[in-house]
Amino acid sequence: MNSKVIYKRSILKALYYTRKLSCAELSILIAKSIPLTLKILHELIDLGVIMEAGYAVSGGGRPPVLYMLRVDAVYTLAVSMDQFITRISIMDIYNRHLMPIAKFEIDLARDDSSLDRLADAINSIIAVSPIDKEKILGIGIGMPGFIDLKRGVNLTFLKRERGASIVDYISERTHMPVFIDNDSRLVALAEYRFGMAKFHQSSMVINIGWGIGLGMVINGEIFGGYNGFAGEFSHIALFNNNKLCSCGKIGCLQTEASLLVMMEKAEALLRENVSSYITALFPTGDIERDCEVILNAAVKGDRLSVNLLSEIAYNIGRGVSILLHLMNPECVVVSGRGARGERIWLPALQRAINEHCIPQLVKDTKVVMTSLNGYEAELIGASALVIESRIEKNTKALRWLDV
Repeated sequence: MNSKVIYKRSILKALYYTRKLSCAELSILIAKSIPLTLKILHELIDLGVIMEAGYAVSGGGRPPVLYMLRVDAVYTLAVSMDQFITRISIMDIYNRHLMPIAKFEIDLARDDSSLDRLADAINSIIAVSPIDKEKILGIGIGMPGFIDLKRGVNLTFLKRERGASIVDYISERTHMPVFIDNDSRLVALAEYRFGMAKFHQSSMVINIGWGIGLGMVINGEIFGGYNGFAGEFSHIALFNNNKLCSCGKIGCLQTEASLLVMMEKAEALLRENVSSYITALFPTGDIERDCEVILNAAVKGDRLSVNLLSEIAYNIGRGVSILLHLMNPECVVVSGRGARGERIWLPALQRAINEHCIPQLVKDTKVVMTSLNGYEAELIGASALVIESRIEKNTKALRWLDV
């Protein structure tokens, strides 16, 4: 590969992750001279990909010029799927939504037309987009289940006849490059690139949703395991409760710790006339609204809701304790749609870690809440997946990398 292409690629990635850098800083990152770096920067400016962004603070003398990616250079189409709800957004290079996030109800487990509906939904968003389709680098899709990245197949949901590729199908329907990955790994990617795990080479990201997912960063790389199936945190056999999990096994973490379990227990307690702020509001029959009712009530101090979240957090903490003994990461980030209410989640989770972990092993491990906004972490991860994949694997398709 032409060396100039490699340098351009490195500069684009650095600006994507760091936002603004000087020529001197970029020259250090690509290990090339300042004159050569400046020449490449000017080429990228002429192509309309980057721009000058003012001056850095100077310690004396002439302040250095900062460079950044042009906000209108390229866009991505990001898709965040869970078992029930799919969200789609066209995002700019700074993870901002070009239009309001579109929401579609697609039941992955029960709807045999899920894949067709997904393709239709994506095309409908592209059709109403105010930007030229040519500016959209590709489609990034995060979804639950066992994702075989090599074949582009979801072995849990969205199954195709004879293992046909989801990636190929959506690409054929949309005429765009498509990239897929497990939802929790994309949440971890978002946290690692833009969130609380950004400066940590070793971290675990807990994705609190309808199940409990896990994304792992090891030595600065998202870890997927041998087949890409690593991180099935929900299915650690942790309880002797005789409860059947969706995976077909008994006593998985998911049977006692998930947002679905939270809502099931809330409904049971309300039937027993336990006093609660949510009595008149729950259930509504809308799964997302019901979840928000409990989370909002917990933040406001409703005892029933607080107790439910605390119990789930403690159970998650028991599972995290096992992982800490195995991985010894720098930090644990609690993320995902359920990660709201720091003062509720963290104390119970930390209590479980304190009770079940060897102190010396975890004394330097930080446990923190996400700085990203709920389900938007997956959208950001899906967008980053497109950017990383196009820069790394599809250079010829990027006009500004052509030599």
